Amino acid sequence: MKIGLICPYNLDRPGGVQDQVMRIGRWLDARGHETTIVGPGETGPPGAKLVGGSIVVRANRSAAPIAVDPRVAGRVRAAVEGCDVIHIHEPFMPVVSLAATRIRSIPSIGTFHADAAPWARTALKVGGPLARVVAGRVDVLTAVSDVARSTISSIDNVRVIPNAIDVDAYGGVPKIPGTVVFVGRDDPRKGLDVLLDAWSSVLEQVPGATLDVVGADRTGAMPGVTFHGRVDEVTKRELLGRATVATAPNLGGESFGIVVVEAMASECAVVASAIPAFAAVLGDSGELVKPGDPVGLAQRIVDVLVDPARSSRLSTAARERSARYDGEVIVGRYLEVYAEAIALHR
Repeated sequence: MKIGLICPYNLDRPGGVQDQVMRIGRWLDARGHETTIVGPGETGPPGAKLVGGSIVVRANRSAAPIAVDPRVAGRVRAAVEGCDVIHIHEPFMPVVSLAATRIRSIPSIGTFHADAAPWARTALKVGGPLARVVAGRVDVLTAVSDVARSTISSIDNVRVIPNAIDVDAYGGVPKIPGTVVFVGRDDPRKGLDVLLDAWSSVLEQVPGATLDVVGADRTGAMPGVTFHGRVDEVTKRELLGRATVATAPNLGGESFGIVVVEAMASECAVVASAIPAFAAVLGDSGELVKPGDPVGLAQRIVDVLVDPARSSRLSTAARERSARYDGEVIVGRYLEVYAEAIALHR
């Protein structure tokens, strides 16, 4: 099967949607399918078809690097010529994905990723008829979580297929007692400031504890804290693997929580904000704390660090639960949906 994977965000910038598009492409290729990733950017994964540059648009306490040149629409159409099906990520996002929804000669599925900001949810409700027109161009609609699906509540028949990772690529690294890890960009909504505010309290109660910050790089030394900045996948898995506790102190705006799944697969005891997306991913396999509460966050981290039995119980439960988010499972579900879109297409 020839499959076009459409990403609205710049492929040479880090981001959750870009990461999932590339992972899905690898899993499909491994099963013998022929995939083409289409998106904006100057560089991309091997074989990607790049359709132009991007600008950064600020929304939902994050930054979205999207294409705005209307000429991109024709390039997208040319890039997917000959595909049996196209998989459009964030179908409402201009220009790349929105343009792909207008390609009616090829069967399509659309996947919604975002936990939209309140203003965007309101806009989708007010513009419900228009949203349904756009969604109606796509043969099958999916969302990565119930949170993402709730953003488009005016649209029916949206099924949930979660994000995924290569579970077996994580874990198996000897744990270093007292080690805590944070993985995420230095966007305000990722909650790094909350964690750093909490850290002095952690050190007071657990002298010798260390914190690895992965994905962010700040100047100025802090006791027990190492800022690693952006790292490659191997290094990230190593840092996750050696940590006793992984913390995700995000403030909101998350529709899934791939960093939480990576921590679970790495056999970490997870301490995460009690936002709906993280609570759904973790179930009862981790500790949840009120978002934006450095005192509560510090205490939960300490509670796990000083109780080896509790830490072991949580890490085992997390690893077991992570199996439901394995790429082999999820790509199989997408292949079923691709076949359904082809059968439904008119």
